[in-house]
Order: sequence, then C-alpha cells, then structure tokens
Amino acid sequence: MQQYLQNKKGLVQSVFDRVFDKYDLMNDFMSIGVHRIWKKNFINMMNPSLKNNLIDVGCGTGDIGKMFLDKTRINLKITCVDPNKSMIIKGKERLKKYKNIDWIVSAAEKLPFQNNTFDYYTISFGLRNTMNINKSLSEAYRVLKPGGRFLCLEFSKIQNSNLDFIYKNYSKLIPLIGNVVVGEKEPYEYLIKSIENFVNQEELISLMKDNSFKKCSYRNLSGGIVAIHSGWKY
Repeated sequence: MQQYLQNKKGLVQSVFDRVFDKYDLMNDFMSIGVHRIWKKNFINMMNPSLKNNLIDVGCGTGDIGKMFLDKTRINLKITCVDPNKSMIIKGKERLKKYKNIDWIVSAAEKLPFQNNTFDYYTISFGLRNTMNINKSLSEAYRVLKPGGRFLCLEFSKIQNSNLDFIYKNYSKLIPLIGNVVVGEKEPYEYLIKSIENFVNQEELISLMKDNSFKKCSYRNLSGGIVAIHSGWKY
C-alpha cells in the first residue's frame, strides 16, 4: 500500500532534515508532553526481558531504544534504524553514553539484515511516514525471529466525536506552534496531513494479517489519538 504524500519526491526527507534539531522539543509541544506516557505504555506492553534483542525502525533520536535499555538495565545490543542521516547523528550525540546501540541509516522498506534476526521489531510514529506500508510490514516480518513480536505505536482514529472535534481543532494550531518553536510551519502541515490520511485501527490490523502476522490486536491510548498495534511471527 503506497502512500501518496510520502511518495512525493524528497518530501519526507526534506521534512525531517528541516526539523531534526528541534524534533524532541517539538514532540513535547505537539503532544503537551503526553508522547512520553504513550511511549512508556509502549515499552511496558513489550515487557522486554534479558534475552530479547530489538530493532527500532524510524527511531528518530532514539527514545524507544533508550527506554528499552533503561527498562532491561543490561548491555544487550540493540539496533536503531532511521532513513534520515541527520536524525541518526542527533541520536548518537544524544545517547553517546549508551555504547550498545548500533545506529543504521536505512528505509523501513528494505532493511539490511538477515532473516530471523530480532526478537522485537518496534516502530513508533514512523509507519505513516514510510513510502509503502505493505513493504514495511513485510520487512518487519522477515527480520523477526519465529516467535518474534511486531509493535507499532502510531497516530490513529479517535472514536469519540467530542474528543475528535477538540483534537482536530487543536491540530490546526500545530503548524503555528512549529513556526514559533522551530521557525518552520510547512513540515508540521505535512505531519498533520499524514495523520489524517493514515489508515484506521482495523485497516492496519488487516494489513498486518495480509503480511502473515498472527494474533494481531491493538490498544487505543488517549481515546484513539494513538494506538499500539501488536502482531506475532510464527
């Protein structure tokens, strides 16, 4: 399933090249800090253990990898992947005390890893920025070990009409906030459009099943502003 906005030449790369230096700060402004709670729920749902290894795709500056390592408190090697080189550089600088993270520049649609490599595949607020959801899901399935788990944290569809009304009106302010905080509003206009155009909870479940994942489920957070999707490779 190709995504129209994401396939416009160089658009996503340009968006993140322009905001990478203030990416974490802007996430706090956009979500009023709630993204940290969402990510904590994400890690808790994963419940990583001492023997699990992780690939985090669309890693940004490494939030999920850091939380995974802090949760397990071990020196397990993990892999953080992002298509944007500037994000990777920022992540390396931000998490330089973590010596057990491999940082890889790569698109989600074609990962440079062998089959059956990882226990966990995570992607947070990144699946909607891929050029092709099916290819990304297929790659996630390929690199997971049998018994491995796919977990996706992503903006989704609100199922309460009153909350949806409030959220949509707040969303109109985000490009203006971006203009003040980052000095750019166009990247955040793209981000709002990418959220609006992304598949809903059940449609993503169907895509996961189409790409061989089993026991697929999702959990809404904040009334469906975001959802955590889970699937297993057998």
